[in-house]
Amino acid sequence: MSEADQASGASAPKQFEIYRAAEYRDYGEHNIMEIADTTPAILDALGEFDREGGGAGQKVRMAYSRPGMSLTHVWFKSGYPLPLHSHTGDCLYYLLAGSVRVGTETLGPGDGFFVGSDVPYTYETGPDGAEVLEFRGTDALNIRFIAKGKGAWDKTVGKLREKRADWEGELPPSLKAAAKA
Repeated sequence: MSEADQASGASAPKQFEIYRAAEYRDYGEHNIMEIADTTPAILDALGEFDREGGGAGQKVRMAYSRPGMSLTHVWFKSGYPLPLHSHTGDCLYYLLAGSVRVGTETLGPGDGFFVGSDVPYTYETGPDGAEVLEFRGTDALNIRFIAKGKGAWDKTVGKLREKRADWEGELPPSLKAAAKA
């Protein structure tokens, strides 16, 4: 612990902690991520994204966070249109269940990928959706959407409209797999 931390009364970070799934909180409760470099088209599209069921196609929960690191559990439903974006921190992704298509590669349970800071990426979820763990070497970062124009966002919002009815009652792929077993 630094002298400044000692002087301010800050306590040393715990060297061992347990976290539980029942304690996961909605990602929005953490103020961990800010949107950088917005344009009017991005802001309009994000509002439309929410109105058209973008939030209905995803569930993002913070599993664990402490200074310098975080772990997020994400469930994107089938065919979720993840917009092309980057983050201001390195991210390591581990696929728990379902599938994603990253470029020309299809990844399944146990697969993953690394995305460096400020590297744009996107992926498309498979027919069962995808559950992903996101490991980050930070507890705060920005998201930067690459598409700046209305046309690209209209395409993404159109995909949401097509999928919204399919997402009603959709179960996470881990639960689907357990039901089949």
